Amino acid sequence: MTTHLTSPAQTAAATVPDLYPSRGATEVSTPRQDPVVWGAPDAPGPFEPLDLQSFERDGFVAVDQLLTDDEVGVYRQELDRLVTDPTIRADERSIVEPQSQEIRSVFEVHRISEVFARLVRDERIVGRARQILGSDVYVHQSRINVKPGFGASGFYWHSDFETWHAEDGLPRMRTVSVSVALTENYDTNGGLMIMPGSHKTFLGCAGATPKDNYKKSLQMQDAGTPSDEALTAMASEYGIKLFTGRAGSATWFDCNAMHGSGDNITPFPRSNVFIVFNSVENEAVEPFSAPVRRPEFIGARDFTPVR
Repeated sequence: MTTHLTSPAQTAAATVPDLYPSRGATEVSTPRQDPVVWGAPDAPGPFEPLDLQSFERDGFVAVDQLLTDDEVGVYRQELDRLVTDPTIRADERSIVEPQSQEIRSVFEVHRISEVFARLVRDERIVGRARQILGSDVYVHQSRINVKPGFGASGFYWHSDFETWHAEDGLPRMRTVSVSVALTENYDTNGGLMIMPGSHKTFLGCAGATPKDNYKKSLQMQDAGTPSDEALTAMASEYGIKLFTGRAGSATWFDCNAMHGSGDNITPFPRSNVFIVFNSVENEAVEPFSAPVRRPEFIGARDFTPVR
């Protein structure tokens, strides 16, 4: 007789309902089944109640100056050190541009660098995540993004949750991202664009997930991207907000907000540090719509709360 052993994650995946079907034969639109702000409106923390109301309504909120100029200098210096380190470049956590072969992103940066680990623990950062998610949080993903001038490619329109649900196994929409600008964000150098209010509807994308899809998607998104028709309808309903601002500003956005960024063909670089916080009450299970889970440096399986 053969005995098949089942891991706790597989057992959990078998019992957790799929509230947000995706990667099927056709696109499927599903109303959001989860709160946007899980914490109490008057919960103590860096966000004011009006900030949380704005986040609830739009799916994002911007902070004009999260970091001081001196702090930005420290993080810029660390970013430059990492992207010029041959050891880091050779690490699988580094993603390079297909054409220029320059580093595009370095993942799990809070584990590679103590400098960025301190930023993750900064109460201005993690405190806001706890307010939104209403619980302790852990880091589902972190990375530095480098978008040098003269041709750095953008990211096509997508919902992060669609990927994190389908390929990482996050069950619920209880995850929030923060993008902290380490360079000036102009209206011309490939800045972040979000459709305000799009976080209230989940768009399940058509098409199966290829094995090891992450190896391609981190350079150019394919699986998990909406159709032109769906994007046209959403943009017509919600509009598009482009984020600009000085270095040290930050944008917090909901995991299901439809967003993307264009190429940077200007001489002006755009670099940022990107941190994804997930509730400790929303631990990842097995992927809902992928043959295998992505590597842990992209979708964490260490659910230790940030302290």
